[in-house]
Amino acid sequence: MIIVLTGPTGTGKSKMAISLAKKLGAAIINADAFQVYRELSIATAKPTDDMMMEAPHFLYDFVPLTEDYNVAEYQKDLRANIAMLQQTETPIIIAGGTGLYIRAGLYDYEFKDTPPVDLSKYEGLTNDQLHEVLKAIDPKSAEEIHPNNRIRVMRAISIHESLGVRKSDIVDAQKHQPIYDDLFFFGLTKNRAEIYADVEKRVDEMFDQGLVEENRALVDKYGREPHAFRAIGVKELFPYFDGLITLEDAKNQIKQNTRNYVKRQLTFFNHQFPITFIEKEEEILNLINH
Repeated sequence: MIIVLTGPTGTGKSKMAISLAKKLGAAIINADAFQVYRELSIATAKPTDDMMMEAPHFLYDFVPLTEDYNVAEYQKDLRANIAMLQQTETPIIIAGGTGLYIRAGLYDYEFKDTPPVDLSKYEGLTNDQLHEVLKAIDPKSAEEIHPNNRIRVMRAISIHESLGVRKSDIVDAQKHQPIYDDLFFFGLTKNRAEIYADVEKRVDEMFDQGLVEENRALVDKYGREPHAFRAIGVKELFPYFDGLITLEDAKNQIKQNTRNYVKRQLTFFNHQFPITFIEKEEEILNLINH
């Protein structure tokens, strides 16, 4: 049995996953794109060491900050961990809010090996200009990828330039079906006002826990180039470190970017998964036992 426990950021997925795991004898596999990185803990709301001792946890805190990690690598790692756990018939809870990682890992996604191409001509373009380039070569992908998601926009452009085919054509050739049986999708949610209130509270707590100090130390150690530093809660502090904005401005920007991310998450979950939205774990236990 595989339970996917997803939902907007800040809704308490990690705590519920642990509670469920203890009741079901399950293992928890991470599905958050930034919780894979070592050291970056406060901004990503990574489960604490004490929390991870309460149940087996996989794919957390294992990628060095100096390395990039992408959805294709996650797909391989997730499937390898599922295969390992299924050998012992261990129930699995996949917990996290990165919908693309979940879909790539559990559905018939195929990642083409793309020979490297020179994309330097695009480096000076703004996000909107880059999105217009994608729109001209692959309108369907452009419609599905937000202009501010520069990494995914560049990836779609690189596929076209490297293979001579559109990313959307590759995706359309796949069946869009799960590759696992006994699979349940649950989304932990609340009404929108409550989610936004939780976002405000969560960001304030991150600052109280030492977000600024953690990020400043990591930036001093690694610079600003690591892919992991694109996480919400990190990149917004760079202007503050440069003396360009106040700390309150940085905090408000983190809150705004998190609210925007919540909107994108909800849209993705509703359109990409046969999801049942729940508020309490009892709802999950009732549904999987019938």
